[in-house]
Amino acid sequence: MSARINDASFLANWRKSTYSENGAGGCIEVSDGHTATVPVRDSKAPTGPAIVFTAREWSTFVSAVKANEITS
Repeated sequence: MSARINDASFLANWRKSTYSENGAGGCIEVSDGHTATVPVRDSKAPTGPAIVFTAREWSTFVSAVKANEITS
């Protein structure tokens, strides 16, 4: 089950997702360097909240995106 961090600015090693829209404002960032969890935040709100997924949850989500199983 995912958790939430109210202020994700204290985490380091943020990078934009390769699936984020280039310049369109729909970017998410992932914080690297965590072994069991994957924090994810909105790039426009670096001091805002982050959702923290387990590594398994994140892997499942990324696989679904790559397989075009996620629709808007």
